[in-house]
Amino acid sequence: MYRFLLTPRWWGINLFVVLAIPFCVFMGTWQLGRFEDRVQSHEQAEKQPDPSTRAAKPLDELLPVDKVTSGRPAVATGTYADQFLVPGRKLDDRQGFYVLNMLRTDSGKALPVVRGWLPGSATGARVPAAPEGEVTVTGDLQASENSRSDGVNARGGLPGGQVGMISAATLVNLVPYDVYDAWVTLPEAEAGGTGGAMKPVPAAAPEGSGLDLKAFQNLGYTGEWFVFAGFVLFMWFRLVRREAEALRDIELGLVPEDPAAAPEGPAAPAPAPEDPASPDRDAAGTPVR
Repeated sequence: MYRFLLTPRWWGINLFVVLAIPFCVFMGTWQLGRFEDRVQSHEQAEKQPDPSTRAAKPLDELLPVDKVTSGRPAVATGTYADQFLVPGRKLDDRQGFYVLNMLRTDSGKALPVVRGWLPGSATGARVPAAPEGEVTVTGDLQASENSRSDGVNARGGLPGGQVGMISAATLVNLVPYDVYDAWVTLPEAEAGGTGGAMKPVPAAAPEGSGLDLKAFQNLGYTGEWFVFAGFVLFMWFRLVRREAEALRDIELGLVPEDPAAAPEGPAAPAPAPEDPASPDRDAAGTPVR
């Protein structure tokens, strides 16, 4: 009864099922592995001491920024140069902006330093001037932002003196010197400005180290791939069952094997011959008009 599975049409269906199910299982397992990696990173981060409580080190010793050095206090010496405002940044559920200054170091490179946060709009805002002369700053180290970072404005079109992303790739186009692929945020507030004292911006956890929305998206994708694998298998069994039932009905004579050869319905009765002696005809049988 199941010899139809060896027909060319069913060879194509079977090949699709044989390839689709392992692919779905592989993709589901891969997404599950991504979720487990995030869980493991989150557990390891909770066991580690707060990076900001560890001893400060020179900036160059902590680069490049990774999950271990992110949040560590970094020390850099130089003079403040260009200043930018970073709009659209929230702190304590209030809308505001960052005050970002470029610290020119002895190496010739500049380190972006977030000196603090102020509420309100960045357009036309008056902010406290940066300290003059050579300064030594100690701030929590952060990796350059990207388009997926919270609060980033990657659309552009900002007024002069404003940037939407704290990134070396963005800042290097605005200043005539090299920029470190990292930035620091000062842990202590600076006073001044029309908006009051600038508030320190807390360091963010490194990307991919916590159980954020992306982690649970991986878990959701895992379920979707496994459900799709089950759906493919279910549809294959359903098609096989329907084909087998159709062949069984043909063998039992319930359905003709060739519908085109099926006998037609009862023939329509032939019209009765007219009576020559009908009143509408003459003696010779010719119709009378």
